[in-house]
This record gives sequence, C-alpha cells and structure tokens, in this order.
Amino acid sequence: MDESSGVIKDIKKKIKDLRAKGFKLYPSGFKRDITIEEVVRRFGTMDNDELKEVPDTFILAGRIMSIRDFGKAVFIHIKDGTGQLQAYIRKDRVGEENFKIFSFIDIGDHVGLKGQVFRTKTNELTLLASSVVLLTKSQSPLPEKYHGLVDIETRYRQRYLDLIVNDTVRHTFILRSRIIQAIREFFDKQGFIEVETPMMQSIPGGATARPFKTYHQSLGIDLYLRVAPELYLKRLVVGGLERIYELNRNFRNEGISTNHNPEFTMLEFYVAYATYEDLMDLTEKLFLHLLTKLFNKLTVTYQGDRIDFTTPWQRISLIDSLRDIGGIEERALFDSKALRDVAKSKGVELEGNEEDGRVLGKLFDYMVEPKLIQPTFIVDHPIQVSPLSRRKDDNPTIAERFELFVGGKEIANAFSELNDPDDQRERFLKQARLRDSGDDEALFMDEDYIKALEYGMPPTAGEGIGIDRLVMILTDSPSIRDVILFPQMRKK
Repeated sequence: MDESSGVIKDIKKKIKDLRAKGFKLYPSGFKRDITIEEVVRRFGTMDNDELKEVPDTFILAGRIMSIRDFGKAVFIHIKDGTGQLQAYIRKDRVGEENFKIFSFIDIGDHVGLKGQVFRTKTNELTLLASSVVLLTKSQSPLPEKYHGLVDIETRYRQRYLDLIVNDTVRHTFILRSRIIQAIREFFDKQGFIEVETPMMQSIPGGATARPFKTYHQSLGIDLYLRVAPELYLKRLVVGGLERIYELNRNFRNEGISTNHNPEFTMLEFYVAYATYEDLMDLTEKLFLHLLTKLFNKLTVTYQGDRIDFTTPWQRISLIDSLRDIGGIEERALFDSKALRDVAKSKGVELEGNEEDGRVLGKLFDYMVEPKLIQPTFIVDHPIQVSPLSRRKDDNPTIAERFELFVGGKEIANAFSELNDPDDQRERFLKQARLRDSGDDEALFMDEDYIKALEYGMPPTAGEGIGIDRLVMILTDSPSIRDVILFPQMRKK
C-alpha cells in the first residue's frame, strides 16, 4: 500500500470515530464576521502592545493548510478566499472537549474560529482562539506541503486542487476577472451597450474555422456551436444598435496547443460610421485603460520580454512585414512561383492549390508572427483571406483589415466591414466552392445575413480580441491552459 493510501485509510478511520462521538462533519453554514484579508489590512501594521488594546473578538473560517501540535496547544494556518492567517488554539481556552477535535483534524479540513488577534514571539500576526468548530472534514489529503501540486496534467484536470495549493494560480484567475471587469467598464464609458447573441446557430459564420455540430431533437435540425458572433452582431448594427460589444464563448473544432483551446472567450465590438483605422486608435485606448487601472504602469514582462504598451504602436502592412521582418525579397512577394519556392525552402507546408494570399498568410505565421513582441498592428491583408472585410478603394486586392500582435501572439483581428450585399454574396459563393472542394473551415452561405445587408448596414468597423491570450500576456502565463479554469483535456 502506498503512502497516500495509508493516509486516506487513516482519514477514513478518523471520520468513523468522529461520527461515533456525535460530531457533525458537514454542518449547515457558518456565520463569519470578517475575512483574513480584512484582519491583515486592519491589524497587519500593529505591534503587540497596540493589539492588546483591541478588545474586539472576530469570527473567521477557512481551510487548514498546516498544523503544529504541541500537546496542550496547536498552531494552525488557515486560508480563506482572501488570504492566510495563523491561529493559536490552547486547551485551557477552548475547553477540553473542543480541543479533543484536533486528534481528528487534518490539513485540508475547514474550521471556524472565534478569537482575538495578537503577535507571537516570532512577530507573526495570529488569532488567539476562544472557540473552534469543524465545518468540513476533507476525505482526501492535499499535496505534500513542500512539493505542492506541480504535475501539469493534475493541475489542469483538478483545478480545484490547483487553486487550493498554488496561490499564484488563484491570483491569475482573480486578475482575469478584474481584466474582464475593466474591459466592460471601458466600453460602457465609451457609450457601447453589451449584447448577447446565439451560441447555437443553424449556420456557423463569422470566421474561417471548423465548427462543432449537434442536433436539436424537437426542431429536427442540425445546429452548430458558434465559431464567432460576428454575423449576428452585424445584424444588430443593421437594426440600429450602433455601438455594441459582446464578451462570450466561441467554439472551434480544431487543435489544442499552448495558444489554442476548443472553447475560448472572445470580445467582439462594432462601431457604426467607423473604419479599421478608428479601431486601432480605440484599441490603444482600451489597452491604456487596462494597464493603468490594473498595474498603474504601461509595461509588463512576458516570458522574459519587457513589453511596452506606450502609444502609438507600430503599424506595418503585411507585405512590408514579410520583407522587413521576415527577410523575404520583395520580388518574391509578387511572384507566385517564387513565393511558393520561398515557402518550400522554409519548410512551410502547402496544400498545392492555395491562392497567393493564403501562401503569404502562412509565411507570415512562420517568419514574422513569433518576432512581434512589442504591440504591432499588421495592416492591409490580402482580400483572399479576408472574406468579410471591405476592399480598399485604391487596391481592391487588399482588405481594410488589421491584426494586433503582442508577445509573438495574435491578440486581435479587425476590419472595416463589408456592407455591399452583392460583393458579400460573391465571397460567400467562393467560400462555398472551397468547402465543396474539401476546405471544412470555409464559410457557409448565409442567405439571411445577405438579406440583412440588403436593408442597409451603415459603414461599420468591427474587432475581435482573444481574452484568453490577452490574459496570458498580462499574467505572464506561457500556456492558454494556465488562464482557463477548466481547459479541454484528452481522456486519461
């Protein structure tokens, strides 16, 4: 029998003995009147003489993270959702019957405590308990104190355990929540309204991605988990909602990596009577708001790189980036054969039937994207890879589109929206041909969306920002799984 099995066997015996003695192992509720964070904030700077003048008694609750038993006295550390605090329990203060419970208590159990604060001889802020009650008996041991929970697979599969023992993980997800709150605050102050659009769609649209498919029994129809909310949000712009945003989930039936999870959080927002250039300015303002509010500075460190969000950020066309950053000779960028020769020489996989715009995109992903550490707008993408974007007036082969890169990752995608229903129909038909030829990421034809455009969508710009990748950058997290509470995992 391994060590953990022996520990569990000992816990089970304690549970049996406690029940035999009439202890309630899982009582209903517990009314505390203060959190550990409040205790530290109010008394953390006081010395022991000052604390002796505090007559107040406090009721705390939390999970036991350590136990030091000295026979007639016990030191424990308890942790609640706000912090950790030491408590001192003496038999002569809590009574012999209450003190007996510590023969059956383990690390991981929840307890409620009542007492006053003081400082020990080692100057540690401590609660001197006058009463103690068992609130929840843990039936599985926490990971060993000095090694903690370090196995990546276990951390992701048992996130609840990860949150208990790894404070940095808990802080990451608290910061994630604050980032989202700050995003909402920014858009609300900018006069946007938050909306919700369908998660299940009869036609998946808004992005070139492979969807998840399901079936609705009552309606007798196939439905798809959305790959993007874009086409529904633009229907709302047609309806007169001129400044809107949505923070919600997208689903793409694609690979899993440090930058990809099948279910992810996306911010999308749309502004009527605006262009993609207006959205670059708005994006810079959003990031300045986030950095100032959350960190009170405009720099962060991501995986060893210092990233400076001071505006204005670099703006460079995709073609120029391939030349200036990717090191590709300019003549090759406008010659189909030379372009493919470069791709082959760099080990970039091609299917053989891609249009030049797709080859440029693959070369960019391989030769430029990893080098874009500082915030950079890559503008003016080929129309062939931008089926929902407006064409540039002076060059119809180029879309009014940008992607934002930070830390070598794509963070945002935006464009001036295509609002010509005839042009949009032609592009949908082209996508349909690609789908018929085997491209299961190509867009579906959406007749209702075309109908909406026929009623007239004003000149509009829209943008999507990947929240998970944004949180990765702002929390210095190397994997998207580190910022998603319950990432998708393969079966054991």
